[in-house]
Amino acid sequence: MLDYIKEVLNNMPTDWLRLTTHRLDIYDEKLAKTQFLEQFEYLYNHNNSETASLNNLPTAYDYIRLGHPLSCILEWVIAKTHHLESKNVISFSSQTIPILAILRKNVFDKKDTQIAYTGELPHFFDAEVIKNIYGYAFELKKVDSVDKISAFDGSTIFISQQTKIEAIELHSNIDFHISLYKNLGSVLIVNGKQNEGYVSDIQHVRRRETIAITPANCLIVLKALIAKSPIEYKKHPIETVKLRVLNSINEITGTTTKALVASSGLSIQYAILMGLIHDAVENHRGKAIKIIVPPNCYGGTNDQARRIAACLDDVEIVDLLVDGENDMVQSIDFVLTQIAKEDAIPYIIAEIPTNPRVEVPDLFKLQDVLSQERQTATGGVAIDPVFILDQTFCPNVHFLGENDMLSSVRTISFASGSKFPSGGLCTAGYCVGNKQTNTLMEKVEMHLALCDNEATDLQYEILAKQLPSMKQRIIDAYKNTREFVNFIQKTLPEAKINFVSEDLAEQGFTPSVFSLDLPTKGQTDEEKEANKRMLNLKLINLMITRIPHESKFCVSYGQLKGCYWTIPATSTQGTTKEGDKDYIVRASLSPNLDLEFHKKVFLDFVESM
Repeated sequence: MLDYIKEVLNNMPTDWLRLTTHRLDIYDEKLAKTQFLEQFEYLYNHNNSETASLNNLPTAYDYIRLGHPLSCILEWVIAKTHHLESKNVISFSSQTIPILAILRKNVFDKKDTQIAYTGELPHFFDAEVIKNIYGYAFELKKVDSVDKISAFDGSTIFISQQTKIEAIELHSNIDFHISLYKNLGSVLIVNGKQNEGYVSDIQHVRRRETIAITPANCLIVLKALIAKSPIEYKKHPIETVKLRVLNSINEITGTTTKALVASSGLSIQYAILMGLIHDAVENHRGKAIKIIVPPNCYGGTNDQARRIAACLDDVEIVDLLVDGENDMVQSIDFVLTQIAKEDAIPYIIAEIPTNPRVEVPDLFKLQDVLSQERQTATGGVAIDPVFILDQTFCPNVHFLGENDMLSSVRTISFASGSKFPSGGLCTAGYCVGNKQTNTLMEKVEMHLALCDNEATDLQYEILAKQLPSMKQRIIDAYKNTREFVNFIQKTLPEAKINFVSEDLAEQGFTPSVFSLDLPTKGQTDEEKEANKRMLNLKLINLMITRIPHESKFCVSYGQLKGCYWTIPATSTQGTTKEGDKDYIVRASLSPNLDLEFHKKVFLDFVESM
């Protein structure tokens, strides 16, 4: 087996290390967690490690942060070594999150947990904060060896620091074995048939609150496994690189406050929300916390917020209607007035521009409605909101600087790093607050560290190289997008296009994504909807078939080259309620693509309608 893995690593496609988003042309969502390894095992059984065969394997999971070819292979090897099913082995970039994932499920199952460990727990594992802020209950027990762990009425987690990948004894009294690998991540083994019900829940935590062990770190671990040697992680002198990244973020956002960089956009969002909840518990004890979020926004944002609320009695989700016929400012005003009457704590998450309708609210009115002092039902002054701004579509717009639009409102801005910040080369995301949020950001930083979700050394290095060119890439991509949108309007005037106006572009809102509501026909609403959904797929399939080297059926944005097509309802809104989904086409253009060819293929599509 190890000889075969050695050949696989020698011959693997370069995209296994570089891709951050899935290829939907070889992706079947229903089989996402099994299909890659099933076909990989077929190659293994036939001793086929050819690059072409590896390249044709179906996509693993859906996003690199949840899992990817190298993490799947690492888990497969470890599972084979222990005579387990591959699904029972789950790797994490974080050393804390696998523990939190088990504790989370046990909250809902009303099950006790003991955490046994040898040596020392990671210094960032803060037991009191995990109990008091995350709401998780457990007992800690230091042991000399694994056989000293006694039977326990509940779940037993055993944690050990490891320097080598090798078979470990899966003691019958241990339900979950977590191996920690310094600077690389961790590997969780789910032990015993009775615990297999945990697998999908643990995978979902990895999907929403952290990432899988990164491709580069998987490669380090797999090479050590093949060599049967201790894992050698060469620690890079990262401090100067990190400083360059933080300075770039300040320059891009027009801020002077300390930025934070996480392993993914959702990792940073998780730190923001848990940091704000921590602040609320300390400073407004006993008051209800309301997370206000658009029901149709990006599925990860929506789902994560609801998952946090499900764990904590004092936290509740409030829907914020922002798209189409709904005005974001009016919706915020209505929601904040209601929450003020309840004397609750409002945390608003919103995207500007919105996704997928690419709408921008009136910013002067937004500032007014967020700054307005409101009254509680008893006549007291209500707690002012914190505005959590997802700037992924337009990370270059200044909201938080000294004289910027939201400088006086407590605002934290964040962006997904797999988009424009890295150009699709890594998943790391970042956040920065204005001066009104300095104490809040201290809590955010604390939870980023507790969850062990800071960006990896390599992620910092990639951002240091990519961030300086980001503003120019945004300008160039916008020019391509504007030209393509203008072409579509002339070629298919009946289509409804959601994109920023020329006026908004002059204000600095220059996204390179637009959504397209294709004209449809039919006698009934059902027929019209079915026809439109058929046309959506026809357009996308034509683009990716005719321009396979550039046009991808892929959830992506801000990449260095090519054009990316998706249907939000079946991709980014995967966990969104059905009634809030958008069955429209979303396209995003890069600074580097053959625009004339894309126009020609689109014209062919129009003529075939």
